[in-house]
Amino acid sequence: MTEPRPVIPIGIELSGDVEFRPNRPEESQYRARVRWSIPGSTERKSLSCAQPTLDAAEAWIDRMKRAASQGITPLTFNMTLAEYGDSVWNLAMRGLEHNSVALYEQGWRLRVLPAMGHLKVTAITNGVTDRVLCTWVDDEVGRSTIKNTLAGLVRVMEQAVRDGLITHNPSHMAGWQRVYRLIEDELDDPRSLALPSWEVLDSLADGLVARSHGNYRGWGDVVRFAACTAARIGEVSGARVKDINVADWTWDLCRQTTPVPGGLVDKNTKGKRRRTVPLIPEIRGLVKWRLTVLGNDPEARLFTGPRGGRISTAVLRDATHWDEVVVKLGYEHLRRHDLRHTGLTWMADAGVPIHVLKDIAGHGHITTTQRYLHPDRRSVALAATTLSAHLRKHREESTTAPSITADATRHSPEPPAPRLRLVR
Repeated sequence: MTEPRPVIPIGIELSGDVEFRPNRPEESQYRARVRWSIPGSTERKSLSCAQPTLDAAEAWIDRMKRAASQGITPLTFNMTLAEYGDSVWNLAMRGLEHNSVALYEQGWRLRVLPAMGHLKVTAITNGVTDRVLCTWVDDEVGRSTIKNTLAGLVRVMEQAVRDGLITHNPSHMAGWQRVYRLIEDELDDPRSLALPSWEVLDSLADGLVARSHGNYRGWGDVVRFAACTAARIGEVSGARVKDINVADWTWDLCRQTTPVPGGLVDKNTKGKRRRTVPLIPEIRGLVKWRLTVLGNDPEARLFTGPRGGRISTAVLRDATHWDEVVVKLGYEHLRRHDLRHTGLTWMADAGVPIHVLKDIAGHGHITTTQRYLHPDRRSVALAATTLSAHLRKHREESTTAPSITADATRHSPEPPAPRLRLVR
C-alpha cells in the first residue's frame, strides 16, 4: 500500500533544494524538495516532485514556499479539479440555500467532473471552459441546467482565486447565454452546417455503421431519419411505433429523450410543440422495415441502441466514433445537431413554404426559420436562368401574336347609328 504524502502545516516556513539525477529519464532528472519541521517537535518532514528542468524545479519550490507562507495548503497546487473541488466544496458553497447547493452539486457531478475533473486547477483556462460549454449545448443540455452547472464551477474556481492558485477565474463567461443561443439556433448561418447532398449523407451513415461495434445498422438509420425529418437526435429517440402514420407517411412528433441525473427519460419536445413531420420516400423503406421487425407493439421505440437502450446525441457520438468518422470524410466540424440543419436546408431549397417549414421545424419564431431561406449560389444561378427563360418566352409570344392592320379595320362592319327617341 502506498504511503500517504505528508501534509504541510499551514503557515510553516519551508526550505528547499534541487538534486540533479542524470541517470533518470529527461522528464524527471531534477528532483525538487521542500522540508519543514513539525511544530512542537524536532521531527522533520519532506515533500518532493520530479521536474524536467532546473527552472521548473525551482519554480515548484517557490510555489510551495509561497503557498505555505500565505496559509494555503501547498498540495493544492498539484490537485486536479475533482480533488480540489472535493476539498473546498463546503467552503465554496457557503451562504447558499440548500436547494441551490443541491442543483450545483448535481451539475458538478454529472457534467463538470466528466469533462474537466481530470485537469489540474492551474491548467483550466477560458478556452477550456468555452469548449466544455459547447459540448454541453451539443448534447442538448437545457439552458437552466447549464446555468446551474456553471454556477457551481464558478464558485469553486473563485475559491481557487482566493487560495492563490490562479490569478483570475477562467469560468466567468460574460454573455454565455448569448453564446448558448448562437450555438443552439446557429443564428449566423445554419445553412453552412448542412451536408451538401444525399450521397454525402449516405457516406456518413455507412461510415458510422462500419466504425460501430458489430456494424450496427441502426446507427445509419438514425442518421438518415434525423436528416430527412430535420429532427433532433433526442426527438428521433423518442419516436414510437404509434407515432408513425403509414397511410399518409407522417410522423406525429410529440416527445424527446433527454439526459437527466441517473440516465435518460422521455419528456415533451422543446417548447412543448407537437408537430407533424412528413416522411419522404427515401426513408420509408427503413421505417417500414423497422415497423415490421417491431411487430404490433404501439409503445415500442422506432430506434434504439444495439441492446435496446435509449439514444442520445452523446450515445450516438461514442458508439459510432463520430469525431473520427467525420474527420475522415472531410467534415471535421460536423455535429449531430447539424443533421437537423441539413434537413431544414434541403427543405428550404426544395421550395417548402416558410410557414410550413416553421411548423415542421417547431421553431417558436419565424425569424429563426428565415435563416434557412438565404439563397445559395446554385439558387442564385437558377433564378437568373428562370428569369431569362421567362423574358425569352414573353418576346416570342409578342413576335408571333397576330397584329391588327388598317385593312382589317377598313372591312369590318360599322356599328349601326343610334336611334333617337323623342320624349314628350
